[in-house]
Amino acid sequence: MIVLETKELTKRFGGLTAVNAVSMHINEGDIVGLIGPNGAGKTTLVNAIAGLNPPTSGEVITFGQKTTGLTPEKMCRKGLSRTFQIPIPFPKMTVLQNVMTAAIFGNRPGVIKDHAAHSRKMLEFVDFPIHEDTVSEQLNTVQLKRLDLARALASNPKLLFLDELASGLSEGELKDMMELILKIRDHGVTILMIEHIMQLIMNLCNRLVCIQFGTKIAEGTTEEVANDPKVTKAYLGGSGNTEAAAA
Repeated sequence: MIVLETKELTKRFGGLTAVNAVSMHINEGDIVGLIGPNGAGKTTLVNAIAGLNPPTSGEVITFGQKTTGLTPEKMCRKGLSRTFQIPIPFPKMTVLQNVMTAAIFGNRPGVIKDHAAHSRKMLEFVDFPIHEDTVSEQLNTVQLKRLDLARALASNPKLLFLDELASGLSEGELKDMMELILKIRDHGVTILMIEHIMQLIMNLCNRLVCIQFGTKIAEGTTEEVANDPKVTKAYLGGSGNTEAAAA
């Protein structure tokens, strides 16, 4: 089953075409990696799909329904949630209050009976390492990322976008994050991840989409895309295959 499809999706900012007629799809149960060099348009593409910056033209089809241009709130309640490259929680609120905000406003009324209990369950699910009453402005990078993930999961998504979730993590933290992403997938959530860390991409993703200058240049299995000469040139700027360069 296809849970997300874009058709000729385009986003322009004045005379700049940031996303150029990108067509792609994600199947249920996939972990798809969205890759490409810095400035390729990856986050802009995700924002256009999720409603943060509506596309200029083209179509977005989510769970079989046309969702082009819907607001982030409506997309969230249809089952799409996301994390952000730079997590920005409500700084003066506690960890639990931050997740409860997502639980309350990210679900249809009446779906969650006990928002506090549901939020605690999400924090436990992501192995949040410190007390729930900690004020969010006191968190370090790893804690912020896990909080952002707990918030995203609090709306009970069927499709989850992860924007460079692993950036800034140590080797040990990266291994833990990989295990957590697999656990999320195993609980029935389909994942699209923007990522630069090839270790993560090669070990987790079953399919890849690569864009350059806003244009899709490859889509397919991880092995096919990682060894595509166009991807190697765009992503690494040199010769040799992506997988070998990541080793």
